[in-house]
Amino acid sequence: MSAPDPTAPSTTPPRRVTAAMVAQHAGVSTATVSLVANGKSAGRVSERNVIRVREAIADLGYVVDGIGSSLARGVSSTIIMVAPDISNPFFARLIAGVRQVLGSEYQLLLAVTDPGQAPGIAETRRLLGLRPAGLLIDAPNPRFIGELGAPVPVVAVDAPDAPGNVPAVNLDVAQGARDMAAHFARLGHRKVAYLDAINDTATMRQRRTAFAAAAAELGMQLPEGAVTSCTIELGQAARHFALHWPRWRELGITAVGCATDTHAYGVLQEARAAAVRVPEDLAVAGFDDLPYSATTNPPLTSINLDATELGRTAATQLRQLIEGHPLEQSHVTLAGRLIERGSTLRL
Repeated sequence: MSAPDPTAPSTTPPRRVTAAMVAQHAGVSTATVSLVANGKSAGRVSERNVIRVREAIADLGYVVDGIGSSLARGVSSTIIMVAPDISNPFFARLIAGVRQVLGSEYQLLLAVTDPGQAPGIAETRRLLGLRPAGLLIDAPNPRFIGELGAPVPVVAVDAPDAPGNVPAVNLDVAQGARDMAAHFARLGHRKVAYLDAINDTATMRQRRTAFAAAAAELGMQLPEGAVTSCTIELGQAARHFALHWPRWRELGITAVGCATDTHAYGVLQEARAAAVRVPEDLAVAGFDDLPYSATTNPPLTSINLDATELGRTAATQLRQLIEGHPLEQSHVTLAGRLIERGSTLRL
């Protein structure tokens, strides 16, 4: 019988290191290990024992069993954020704002849906099996919130149609859309188009309907076929604009409002390829005021929506609920503002 090859990969699962094993290695109690591992040793464990425990943790490769601790307490320190496709750069800033408020006391878990799809009840209920401390749900519809019946605190984000009994933090996108339309009207545009997002959430509907209503009030036309939609992706937006621009040009359209800056980036890219001068032949504006919007060619006029502040405010609301503090205001709306740049102005 041949001896085993010491260089061959092991097929035996690695042994799980426990707090008891760390305690034995360091010569302390398991309670001491728990205090040190969870950052609660200040004033309760001597510096000598803290060093011994940390060395034992490093020697053995010990990792705190967060799930086991959660089960013992009946709830975890995990916050689950349910969001649509986060390829939209807006969500990076939203998540950054959430993380600023959660700090080290809570962990953020992202549950991402497919592009253009709303979160599903069944999938979200399965996430509740992780016993989260709370949920942040981006752009849910009222039916989803009503059917979910979450046993933990929930805050809706960017959900202007959220029920009154569900805390929500929203952006004033309707006013932003009106400001965009008014900007086009001041510049003398008479026929405009609108490139929408394909996901039919309340926040996107509000942008579209407010823009259309304001355009009509200001004497501008949205001709038949001038409102279309695609996913929030630069390449898709560019292809969509290329498909519709010949007809829009025939109709005399001279300005296009976009549901997001990402849509507008696609329009700018294809406009350059098609030798469409911006803003001389076509004015372009978007929503979000993403960091790249100030450096596109030309720089993009956009409705500034502070995604970072949206994340901070939503996370603050959720922490207050989790920690048993009453909310001063259950529905919060954050204002946006029009940033005028070269994609609409002849600078």
